[in-house]
Amino acid sequence: MRFLGIDHGARRMGLSYGDELGVATPLPALIEADPGRRWTALTTLIGQRRITDLVMGLPLNMDDTAGFKAKEVEAFAARLRSELQLPVHLVDERLTSYEAESTIAKSKRREVRASGIIDSRAATIILQDYLNQRFPPPPPFDPEEA
Repeated sequence: MRFLGIDHGARRMGLSYGDELGVATPLPALIEADPGRRWTALTTLIGQRRITDLVMGLPLNMDDTAGFKAKEVEAFAARLRSELQLPVHLVDERLTSYEAESTIAKSKRREVRASGIIDSRAATIILQDYLNQRFPPPPPFDPEEA
C-alpha cells in the first residue's frame, strides 16, 4: 500500500508519502498557481509513486461543523475518487497547520509559508495520524514475556 497525504489549499497543496511501515514523510508541496497545472502535477505524482490510497485533511470547524473550506475539500476528494478511481480517506485536520507552523522560527514563517514547507508538514501530520490508526505501533517489549 502506498499512501499520499494531502493538505489541500487554494494556493498550495502540501504532500506527504507513507506506506505500511507506518511512517509519513513530507514531499515538496505543489505551489503552482494555475489549478490545471497543479492537478496535472498531482496526478503525475500519484502515477509515478503508484499511490493506492489518498488521505486528505478535512478542515472542520472547532464545533465539528463543515464550513466552506471543508466543503471545498469534500468536492476535491469526490473529483479524485471519480477521476482516479482511488480511495480517499478524510481525516480531521484541525490545528495541523498551526502545529506544523509552530516548528518554524517566527522570523522565517512568511518566507517558509510561500515555499509550501508548512503545507507539506501539515500533510505529514495528517497522514501520520491516519497511519497510526491504520497500523498501530506494537506494544513495548516486555523482557518478562520473552
